[in-house]
Amino acid sequence: MQTLFHMPAIPKITAPAMVEEILGDDERTQLIAHIKTMMAQQNAVLVAHYYTSADLQDLADATGGCVSDSLEMARFGHAHSASTILVAGVKFMGDTAKILNPEKRVLMPDLNANCSLDLACPADEFSAFCDQHPERVVVVYANTSAAVKARADWVVTSGTAVKIIAHLHSLGKKILWAPDKYLGDYVQKTTGADMLLWQGSCVVHEAFKAKELAAMKLAHPDAAVLVHPESPAEVIALADVVGSTTQIIRATQTLPNREFIVATDNGIFHKMHAAAPGKTFIEAPTAGVGATCKSCAHCPWMAMNGLRSLAHVLETGANEILIDSLTQQKAILSIQRMLDFAAQK
Repeated sequence: MQTLFHMPAIPKITAPAMVEEILGDDERTQLIAHIKTMMAQQNAVLVAHYYTSADLQDLADATGGCVSDSLEMARFGHAHSASTILVAGVKFMGDTAKILNPEKRVLMPDLNANCSLDLACPADEFSAFCDQHPERVVVVYANTSAAVKARADWVVTSGTAVKIIAHLHSLGKKILWAPDKYLGDYVQKTTGADMLLWQGSCVVHEAFKAKELAAMKLAHPDAAVLVHPESPAEVIALADVVGSTTQIIRATQTLPNREFIVATDNGIFHKMHAAAPGKTFIEAPTAGVGATCKSCAHCPWMAMNGLRSLAHVLETGANEILIDSLTQQKAILSIQRMLDFAAQK
């Protein structure tokens, strides 16, 4: 069952204004060629999240890098022989790459590219809360800072969370979970584990609207609904498939439907079109009747990544991820538990 306690106050998160990079064809071509040259010279590999721009995803694919979810980004960067890892995503992804690869240089296009879940879980407040519940196993979502990971017993991703919590539940463990309350609620309902939930949320996934999604399903009766588990429970209840970004992309390939309503960041549509050509993808609604933008699901922090900023960090060495050795040594234990568990399943 889910156990309720007095929770610390969650910081109010203000997302930055959405500013996406706009390039002309000539500038794009020149930047890509310049970046490829510098990557070769610096023995660098690019790992990009599904929510970043099509330009960055295509560049990662074209240069032998990786476009994936946070779990595969971590695996790929750790296994690759490159001495420099370029992380196109948000800050916790760069932190994870550095934790797993302390000997490598890790650069990000913009160190201000953060995550509302990370910001909602300050390390000091979280650590104090953990100290109040020493009987619980501390499990944190990947969308957290290096310091929070260092306080945790386990790190999970959306693709591994259910299996890891089910495993811990089978051992009779009680869980202290952070930071996403919606993913935590989904995992708790799926596994039956006793979970104390931190009350953070993703500004993108929290915005999906169940009433409007139900109406969209009626308008597209043959469409399958794909939902990321960071979404509210009433949205998840309408899903045909609930899963990580990789899992819902796979669903577009394996399900017979020709149409899909997708409740996650719209950056994923670029990879979906490539993975399932000829199929139709519809953005799930994030606003109600009369809204100017009814489907506006895109992370403003992810939008901070661009070709110009990527070229800049390669030219200057700016935006390097640095983590103190004690935090790194503690955090790698919880991350490695997840990687080892995932490798066995």
